[in-house]
Amino acid sequence: MKATGIVRRIDDLGRVVIPKEIRRTMRIREGDPLEIYTDAEGEVIFKKYSPMGDLAEFTAQYAEVLHKALGVPVFITDRDRVVAYSGAGKREYMDKRVSPALEKLMENRAGFLAAAGNTAAVQPLEGRDEAASMAFPIVGNGDVTGCVGSLFGKENAYPTAAEGKLLQVAAQFLARQTGE
Repeated sequence: MKATGIVRRIDDLGRVVIPKEIRRTMRIREGDPLEIYTDAEGEVIFKKYSPMGDLAEFTAQYAEVLHKALGVPVFITDRDRVVAYSGAGKREYMDKRVSPALEKLMENRAGFLAAAGNTAAVQPLEGRDEAASMAFPIVGNGDVTGCVGSLFGKENAYPTAAEGKLLQVAAQFLARQTGE
């Protein structure tokens, strides 16, 4: 664990303010759920809660099925990181941070389907040059919990409307899994 050198007092209602610099660095937004852990040495640890993280094995299997059906790399994220990936170079993608562009797409609850003549590209992951061919946010109980997307395959073929619908259904299904 890394010390920050920042000290905060608990107020009379039992609240403590997480400094803005830490919230920004850790991408903690207003309303984000935090899990609270304690250990034997008396440490209290706050960890961002990810409903998608609770479904890690399930999302990995789902990404694999989608990859086989579409023939392109498929990723599933929570709001911050890749939680499941199927396709070549899995180790390079797992736990990568989502890009600001994908984060904005999720915040706007907008889907993305690449099409010929559409110059708008979405780079889904920080530190990676690949563009998404499709990306759809996972929205359950009014909250965005992540995203399902695919990268362009070797042929760089644009996805069909039916393939887009398949990822939209996947996003809706995962939303049901996290919302109940």
